[in-house]
Amino acid sequence: MAHSNHGLSIDIEGKGSEFFLTFKAVGKLTHEDYKNITPKIDSALSQVKHPVISILIDSIELQGVGFKCVFDDLKLGKKHNNELKRVAIYGNKKWQSNIAKIGNNAVSGEMAYFENATAAIEWLEE
Repeated sequence: MAHSNHGLSIDIEGKGSEFFLTFKAVGKLTHEDYKNITPKIDSALSQVKHPVISILIDSIELQGVGFKCVFDDLKLGKKHNNELKRVAIYGNKKWQSNIAKIGNNAVSGEMAYFENATAAIEWLEE
């Protein structure tokens, strides 16, 4: 029987009011993954009055998301939408590119898709 890894990890770096979040999504995300990660994000950002957030989403190993994850993501995005500066999705699938296009019209900041991690990070640091 093959072992299927899945999960969502996060790295949060902050200096002053600026934050750089890196999400690494592996396998098929679940509602439980969001339940574990959301309090960490909220806790880090609650310490700053007007955070400015740039996010790198590494979705190279992402295979999909559970139905509840769509709502979890929307809820998290709505809560922090006004704080978003840029969101880069690093991936290798057409549907990830489409998510970035849709998201670019839905978030207060900019969202873009990249098939090269270095290009994604450079864009976030502009």
